[in-house]
Amino acid sequence: MGYSNGEIINFNTIGINPYFVNEHEIAKVLSDNAVVAPFKSLVTEIHFFGAGCSLPDKHEIVSNGLSSVFPNAFIAVDHDLYGSVYATCGNSEGINCILGTGSNICYFDGKQIQIGTHGLGYILGDEGSGTFFGKKILLSYLYDKMPQELAVEFKKMFPTEKEEVITNVYQKPFPNIYLAGFSRFMENHKTHPYIKNILKTGFQLFIDTHIKDYENYQSIPCHFVGSIAFYYQDILIEVLKDNGINVGRILQKPIEGLFTYILNREGIEV
Repeated sequence: MGYSNGEIINFNTIGINPYFVNEHEIAKVLSDNAVVAPFKSLVTEIHFFGAGCSLPDKHEIVSNGLSSVFPNAFIAVDHDLYGSVYATCGNSEGINCILGTGSNICYFDGKQIQIGTHGLGYILGDEGSGTFFGKKILLSYLYDKMPQELAVEFKKMFPTEKEEVITNVYQKPFPNIYLAGFSRFMENHKTHPYIKNILKTGFQLFIDTHIKDYENYQSIPCHFVGSIAFYYQDILIEVLKDNGINVGRILQKPIEGLFTYILNREGIEV
């Protein structure tokens, strides 16, 4: 999302995570975007919030990629948790959770973010994420544990074989995104007891593993950002309330709230 002469400009790209793409690939993604192209030399300020941007060397990968496309821009790169917090909590205390392709969580005291021992990625963690659920659904199908009526529908939606799965997971780039794609199967079947149980179990695991790490988790709002939280929010809210958690904002994408927050912070009225 961009802002030019009072006009808001929207565009999308693939996810940019410096653990999976280098600065040249980042530059190509943006250079090939038709919406971005006319503004390359006109952009004066960029605020980038992304997954995998918590370490200085990862900052540099993203910053270098962006600066090669936008040579006249001041560039600030930060962790996606900050962007998510600004979009949901604003300047108020709260717990902020990301449930998208991956998952993460942090506590915000109204001024500073406290990042704990979370965010271990799709191999070690990402409980309650698209990758987590996609893997559960895929394994259920491949191990022939899925109810027959669901297995028939799954095969129609994903006519894939074991060998193809193994190739995509172990030999091709972005296996996390590939696995997360299978979570889409749950959307049209979320009322089925089998799928609902997978969702509830996954959300409960996220709560037990992450949210309950914070002693005050039942006394402050708990916000969520991401497609998994958004599309399955009815089940998510049910599980949260069962655990005595105060449900805050649930956003599919934090960009609009974040965009407004950044402009207001810079003294620009939208």
